[in-house]
Amino acid sequence: MKGIVFVELLSMAESVAGEGAVDEVLDSLSLESDGAYSSVGKYPCAELFQIVDAFSARLGQSQSDLKRAFGKWMHGRFLALYPEFFQDKSTAFDMLEGIENEVHVEVLKLYPDAELPSFETQREGNARLTMIYRSERPLGCFCMGLIEACLEHFGEKATIKVDDHSTQGGSHISFLIERQRD
Repeated sequence: MKGIVFVELLSMAESVAGEGAVDEVLDSLSLESDGAYSSVGKYPCAELFQIVDAFSARLGQSQSDLKRAFGKWMHGRFLALYPEFFQDKSTAFDMLEGIENEVHVEVLKLYPDAELPSFETQREGNARLTMIYRSERPLGCFCMGLIEACLEHFGEKATIKVDDHSTQGGSHISFLIERQRD
């Protein structure tokens, strides 16, 4: 997994719990990387889950809620670091539809070894979008946070129905996003 994910998780944790707490948590874990990450490095995904588990316990927050909060955090970071991805998008649906064929294409140009999830989208008019997430990593809650933050960014209200078809072999989650009428 790309190091930027680790760097940003630790930045979020530091903003919530403080630098001392981050150091204590990292020191308490047996990590192959010793908790030293660079944004361009590549690290075992298992370390990410060890860190999430430890911060979940430290903060008294469920792992699902922490992953969801991290998804929202990452949306903000993507917006700050890569504003060009958002420039020609006028709705959340436009942005979500562009992840697989626009954003991920550009990410792979920068990081050819990145192991990205796949996203299929199917729009039904202007009110409904189905987004299917597939990955070897169980990060559906993270995706939910990204979707929620995307809707907030574009000032849209929607309900999100989650249908989880995941197996031991990986994640397969369908998000049905329905815009709410004002």
